[in-house]
Amino acid sequence: MRGIDLSGKVALVLGVANKRSLAWAIADALGEAGCSLALTYQGERLRKNVDELAQKYPGAPVMACDVESDEQVEGVFARVEKDYGRLDVLVHSIAYARREDLEGEFLKTSRQGWRIAMEISAFSFIRLTSLAVPFMKNGGSVMALTYVASQRVVPNYNVMGSAKAALEHAVRQLASELGPSNIRVNAISAGPISTLSARGIKGFSGMASHHRRLAPLRRNIEPREVGDAALFLASEMASGITGEVVHVDGGFNIMAI
Repeated sequence: MRGIDLSGKVALVLGVANKRSLAWAIADALGEAGCSLALTYQGERLRKNVDELAQKYPGAPVMACDVESDEQVEGVFARVEKDYGRLDVLVHSIAYARREDLEGEFLKTSRQGWRIAMEISAFSFIRLTSLAVPFMKNGGSVMALTYVASQRVVPNYNVMGSAKAALEHAVRQLASELGPSNIRVNAISAGPISTLSARGIKGFSGMASHHRRLAPLRRNIEPREVGDAALFLASEMASGITGEVVHVDGGFNIMAI
């Protein structure tokens, strides 16, 4: 992966939180390959972290983006147009569900909790892709981050598993629609990593331990491994791959739990 050259390409990576976030691992892999970057964060409390990370790539714009705000979302693409006038890679690393909808019984998921999880974690991918397409005149690569709970029951993941299932369907649907424009759409299903969002899941350490015991590689993955997979998907080496969920989980997904 390290030999891939993305010089002259532009990537918008949404959802950077800190140095442990998968969004940053992906952005860093793309940036080290020569790709120009634009980064977003959600919430002012994360701004300082992302500003500091972006210093590695001078000139990379750092923007607030709450995907529930049309104004902020449209502002991000206005900035991309102003600074670059094109886009080759879009990375969606955004997910959210209320704590009360991640714990307890799935049966008790509220209407509002369902709406919030679906809008932020799945619909935003469709909306952002629709805005990115006009900038991808020469084709491009669109990616989303998912998790095995889209297909299996994972304790305390609840409504987020439903949102990830919807996200993966959106990946397939968009891949079909955008293929004629040479825009590839894929998802990366990462194993459990101790990110800011993961730590909000009750029992996360037990989940990571379970994964480590059962995964064929007998270990948890590192953020850089997700970054390398994204780098591959962004490159011409993956020119024939679209509509796929690429598992970067040490093989955990193949095991009977």
